[in-house]
Amino acid sequence: MSHFAKIEKGVVTQVIVATQEYIDTFQKGQWVKTSYNTKGGVYYNPNSKEASSDQTKALRLNFAGIGNIYDEVLDAFYVPQPYPSWILDVTTGTWLPPTPRPADVGKPPVRHIWDEEVQQWLAP
Repeated sequence: MSHFAKIEKGVVTQVIVATQEYIDTFQKGQWVKTSYNTKGGVYYNPNSKEASSDQTKALRLNFAGIGNIYDEVLDAFYVPQPYPSWILDVTTGTWLPPTPRPADVGKPPVRHIWDEEVQQWLAP
């Protein structure tokens, strides 16, 4: 059994667990296999959550989620662009801000928030 994502106009609308044979019986719709254990282009061992030594299992950069984008050119899944200034890293399928996020420090840690209008990270 594997996970498959239904794609409509480049957007994931459904994710199911099925066999390839079952998917092949569908007459309509585009279904694309996705890996629950792939994130950021890395395949993780299901039990240990550590990167696997066998990266041939990494599939389409990220596990598909409803509302995610499926890019046919990259053959990859990724979340929609969070801000207009962020750039897609095509090797990981993640969005990168124009400036790196500051480290969360303190007790409790300060969690910085991106402000698109001023193009910088702000502490709440």
